[in-house]
Amino acid sequence: MQPATYEDLNDLCRGIRNSFVHLETRDAYGTEVELPHMAKWARGERDDYAWLGWWLDMLRNHRAAGRTCRRARVVSEPLSTYQQWTRSHAELFIEAGEDIRYISRPRLVDVLLPGSGDFYVFDGETALFLHYAGSGTNASFEITEDPRIVQTCVTAFENVWDLTKPDENRSE
Repeated sequence: MQPATYEDLNDLCRGIRNSFVHLETRDAYGTEVELPHMAKWARGERDDYAWLGWWLDMLRNHRAAGRTCRRARVVSEPLSTYQQWTRSHAELFIEAGEDIRYISRPRLVDVLLPGSGDFYVFDGETALFLHYAGSGTNASFEITEDPRIVQTCVTAFENVWDLTKPDENRSE
């Protein structure tokens, strides 16, 4: 494992040849980028989502090139405020080409997941782990091309994905 940066994550997302998968396991995140927009939503204010433009453009480009982007969100129920907020605009990601699915945490009692929680796998060759502080802010990133670790992540993601439903905006 090697340290990585937010820029590394973005470069890897942009540079896929075939696909990326992303597993999210936390009920809440506190990214500096998202918090002001979530606060707007909580106050009932509209968001123009301009801050997501680069990501949505990237997804559209991947879809146009035949590449796939999938995200599985493991959630507790009732949904946390953060998960309610992300679901309020998930359609933007879906329309741009990312397949997002939800699964209720209790449905995963017999699925083995890497202890680090959240990760991406790029083209089945590279895994990037996202480590968070208790507050939900990102603490660090680590990256590896170790085939054993990458395969562990691929298997975990596919096991979760197989339990999700195609209805992208509903948890079980």
